[in-house]
Amino acid sequence: MNKYYILFTLILSLTSCTQKKELSSINPENWTKRAINISIKDSLEYGKSYLSIYSQIYSLSQHKKHNLTAMVSLRNTSDKDSIYILSAKYYDTHGKTIRTYFDYPIYLAPMETTEIIIDEIDVTGGTGSNFLFEWKLPKNSSEPLFEGIMTSTMGQQGLSFTTHAKRIE
Repeated sequence: MNKYYILFTLILSLTSCTQKKELSSINPENWTKRAINISIKDSLEYGKSYLSIYSQIYSLSQHKKHNLTAMVSLRNTSDKDSIYILSAKYYDTHGKTIRTYFDYPIYLAPMETTEIIIDEIDVTGGTGSNFLFEWKLPKNSSEPLFEGIMTSTMGQQGLSFTTHAKRIE
């Protein structure tokens, strides 16, 4: 009976020490540090881009899913002008808004990149999650580039692929 008590105590102490891990996909960057007032810049061109993201993919059948880490890359492709991202909204497979990362203008300096990371354990987006980005840029400046890089590793196996945004407005 004494050995069962020791085993029970050991298991209880090991499981009670685990802390709930905070998802980095909820607040990976302090977006307010990038906030900017662009109301005086009325000559900016407007655009909206759609980016598909995969929090999960099917594996073997429609009944088994494999979780992925997604890196959403927001890139300013201009070497001369800053660009302005007005909002970044994340949607699930069914088109419901999961979260808004920011809904005020932020800037990206020339050739600058920033990321949004969707953790592998954050599967709220499902197999058909996506982003909508609204943006403004100076006339004759190159459009921003939005890419999704999905990865996963298990043992010695690795999986990775990319998606590219499509301008919809």
